[in-house]
Amino acid sequence: MKLEDFKAGEWKQQYQYKSFVPGFINREWTWGDPGTNMLLAEANRALGELNAFSLIVPDIDLFIQMHVAKEAQTSSRIEGTQTELDEVLMPENQIAVDKRDDWHEIQNYIQAMNESVDALMQVRG
Repeated sequence: MKLEDFKAGEWKQQYQYKSFVPGFINREWTWGDPGTNMLLAEANRALGELNAFSLIVPDIDLFIQMHVAKEAQTSSRIEGTQTELDEVLMPENQIAVDKRDDWHEIQNYIQAMNESVDALMQVRG
């Protein structure tokens, strides 16, 4: 199937409501835009670099935890939190009382991310 012709699904009337029924995606794909090949090649190269980098990182789990913490801190900053990365890594009792709400917000983000990753790993088996 040509990628450009793909439809993600369709809305169907079911009793008193409409629901979205996704289209079948497990098929052979083709595309006419040569730019797609370039994007796929770039993505493949980036994945290769990431794989090579993961071989030199002494503790990949720690690296991922730090990345999740940084992502949580950066994303929460958009919402107005004022917690710095070093504070994200501290235990609650070392956080100033006036900053604990922000600290909790970031910890909740980290917990949600970790639970999501765990759930995905269980699905993969």
